[in-house]
Amino acid sequence: MEKLTIQEEEAMLSIWQLGGGFIRDILDNLKSDDMPYTTLASTIRNLEKKGYVKAVKYANAKRYEPLITSEEYKAKFMNSFVGDYFKNSYKEMVSFFVKEEKLSPNELEEIMDMIRNNKS
Repeated sequence: MEKLTIQEEEAMLSIWQLGGGFIRDILDNLKSDDMPYTTLASTIRNLEKKGYVKAVKYANAKRYEPLITSEEYKAKFMNSFVGDYFKNSYKEMVSFFVKEEKLSPNELEEIMDMIRNNKS
């Protein structure tokens, strides 16, 4: 499974939120208002080629439905991210965010509580 570009990820987020849709629906749901219809249509065709969505034909239009869940995507690429940048160590990743002051001691404690209580 190929990594998505930023534009493809944005389109997939919209598709996941909607549970699928026509290009116009997906465009209306996008957070950025500056993507032209034709650009989104091309991006979605790329997603179809990469195996992330399937097109279901309705008369003259196609409705695009996700073939992978957002959770599956996150799991695959978080593992890849941690492997590429933190030597497969989630401990290294957390340590990095603490050092960079992106994760406060309170947030770290909340994470520890979540782990102890087996909650997400």
